[in-house]
Amino acid sequence: MPALDITTRQFGMVVSIYAFSAGLSSFLAAGFADRFDRKKLLLFFYAGFILGTFLCGIANNYVFLVIARMVTGIFGGVIGSIIFAITTDLFSYEMRGRVMGVVQTSFAASQIMGIPLGLYLSNKWGWHSTFMMIVGASSLVGILIIVYLRPINEHLKIKAEHSALRHLINTVSRPVYVQAFITTALLSTGGFMLMPFGSAFTVNNLGISLDKLPMIYMITGLFNIFAGPIMGKISDRFGKFNTFAGGTFFGMVMVYIYTNLGVSSVATVIIVSVLMFIGIMSRMVSSSALISAIPDPAHRGSFMSVGSSLQQVSGGLAAALAGLIVVQTPNNGPLKHFDTLGFVVIGAMLITVIMMYFINLRVKSIRAAAKAMASAASATVKV
Repeated sequence: MPALDITTRQFGMVVSIYAFSAGLSSFLAAGFADRFDRKKLLLFFYAGFILGTFLCGIANNYVFLVIARMVTGIFGGVIGSIIFAITTDLFSYEMRGRVMGVVQTSFAASQIMGIPLGLYLSNKWGWHSTFMMIVGASSLVGILIIVYLRPINEHLKIKAEHSALRHLINTVSRPVYVQAFITTALLSTGGFMLMPFGSAFTVNNLGISLDKLPMIYMITGLFNIFAGPIMGKISDRFGKFNTFAGGTFFGMVMVYIYTNLGVSSVATVIIVSVLMFIGIMSRMVSSSALISAIPDPAHRGSFMSVGSSLQQVSGGLAAALAGLIVVQTPNNGPLKHFDTLGFVVIGAMLITVIMMYFINLRVKSIRAAAKAMASAASATVKV
């Protein structure tokens, strides 16, 4: 913000434009998501993401940065949905919580490797260097995908609609899918509202010096790397909805405490942040595993793409709304109305519990029908 001399509202747009473009591209890609080998699809969009990030790294003004973020979002927004489709293709529902727990630790790992290192590079060589770091790391990951990820193409053996448009329409018109889409859209509200201003809130409101931020993010991320798989195992054992509901109510308490903190010690900020992110992690892992049971294999890619689209768009709206609620006082002073933002997030979290309850009922119905069909098929074979 100070480097480009932009306001909180403009910064909110830098964050949200990625989400808006990602949401649009995810929606448009949904019609084609089940028509290609998922590995090839992943590599195509990953290459575009690297290009967009490079453009961010050479941006020298606000307009250029917004355009570069838009390009990054167009390609990057589809990557997550492809990864979740691959995960759902390869692992059964009974162990999907554990798998999602491992996958979701990527967010925690990004805190450990990304945010502290990004802050260090930014402080030492300027904010452009952070984007260049992502370009370098992503290029290495792209090579690993090419070499080690096998083709993911079993879904191509299932007869699908000839028209990409028809495939998309069939996906977005199913009532059970629509219910899941709306729920998915609302789930992203909390993170997109709080995270963009987390660093500014920690420095300007909580009184933590900028050089302490990497340590706070690193410790928080370390705890969440361990928490992700644990929450995944808990969701598989005690029920994905039960884990989600428990994590949500715990997270609501921690969001209230966090957004109402005043000047605090580093230890206090670390403890509150760790506990809040554990609540968030339990919601992410359990909800991803539960919702993954909704689509059938023929529509899995398009379902994930549309869900990602709505998630990105709602996240963009949430970030933009946060930029309207939160106001920074003159001379880079404390942020005002951050506590109001907390109440908005808590309200959204409460609504998601109700919505996920009905999703859970749908999943139980789908799984019961699948078991009945499998039993009938087995009985027919025996006869």
